[in-house]
Amino acid sequence: MAKTKPNTKKSKKREKSALNRVAPSLSKPSSPPVSPEDLLAQATATLQQGDIAGSAQLAKRAASLLDSSSETSLPALNLLGEIHVELGEIDAAREYFLRAAAIDPDGIIAEQLGGGPEKFLWLAQLSEEGGNDSVRWFEKGATSLRTQIQALLDQKKSDADTEAVLEEKRRKLAVALCGVVEVYMTDLSWEEDAEQKCEALVTEATMVAPTFAEPWQTLANVRISQSRLEDAKAALKRSLDLWKDMPPEDPRVPDFPTRVSLARLLMEADMDADAIEVLERLVGEDDSSVEVWYLGGWGLYIMGEKQKNGEAKAENGDGESWKVSWISSRQWLNHSLRLFEQQDYEDDRLGQHAGELLASLNAELGGEANEEEEEEDGDDWEDDESSGGDEEMGGA
Repeated sequence: MAKTKPNTKKSKKREKSALNRVAPSLSKPSSPPVSPEDLLAQATATLQQGDIAGSAQLAKRAASLLDSSSETSLPALNLLGEIHVELGEIDAAREYFLRAAAIDPDGIIAEQLGGGPEKFLWLAQLSEEGGNDSVRWFEKGATSLRTQIQALLDQKKSDADTEAVLEEKRRKLAVALCGVVEVYMTDLSWEEDAEQKCEALVTEATMVAPTFAEPWQTLANVRISQSRLEDAKAALKRSLDLWKDMPPEDPRVPDFPTRVSLARLLMEADMDADAIEVLERLVGEDDSSVEVWYLGGWGLYIMGEKQKNGEAKAENGDGESWKVSWISSRQWLNHSLRLFEQQDYEDDRLGQHAGELLASLNAELGGEANEEEEEEDGDDWEDDESSGGDEEMGGA
């Protein structure tokens, strides 16, 4: 019987199939698994680029690869907390920071590993209860910062990097102490020893970080509440002098909300010209803040009222400075109310007060802003944006 011809085609096909099972294709190499550390680095970079949702996905993926009860999960928990603050999801942010605080209850784990005081400071600000609960978290953060500061001092290093870290820790400690002062001036103002605690805390803050503006601003707030106006003015001047000639990117310049609060304090202390100067600078940095435009309008209204009544020195001898201030006030208030409508702003009292001021201005100046005034208004905002907000606007 003749031998049959072997089916070499089928045999080769089976051989190739078996080979594919034992060795991956060279044309499509498998990618190595991504580490949690790499994912967190990507999440941080994505957050800095403004992609908050994309950052959240990467951080959650990193957290899923880590033991949720281990110290190794701290960087992911802290980052997820900050991401959810950016998303406006405060309950979720609080939960992540609470989980981090449970792992590092005393803030003694190294910051490089995700430990330290930051989670406590966040929890103080995000507290649902406020009052004593906020104070408790602020104090935990302050204790952790004092420990870090002492450790740096014990190293007895004098290089520039160590000094920079030390200064930043001192500033954070001062801000935490000022945070406690704010709580005692609001939620806990009814406590018998509230004033004494404020004095002790603000004194420590100014001693810890005398070259930063925030402690002096808080001291001014305390002095205003005590009706010690001259002392408040001195503290506000010292606070302003520490940063007013610095560019916005300088780390010693207080953040935007702190300077908005500063403008309010300056107005309370009858430092109207300084308040307007601060607000003009804020508008140069961000011209979308309803509150800043409102405060500028209100400040200019007060300034014009004082000039008209002879309580403030006129800038020229023709007795018309008050009118210039009020025209500028009307411009600022009109702009504030336009933004109020565009943003569906929630502070109805602010909108109501701005409207009342405008009605008063229209009655005094005659009608509403005329066409020439509106054109001047638009030119001022355009000039300010092109110059970075350095030039003064209107009659301020």
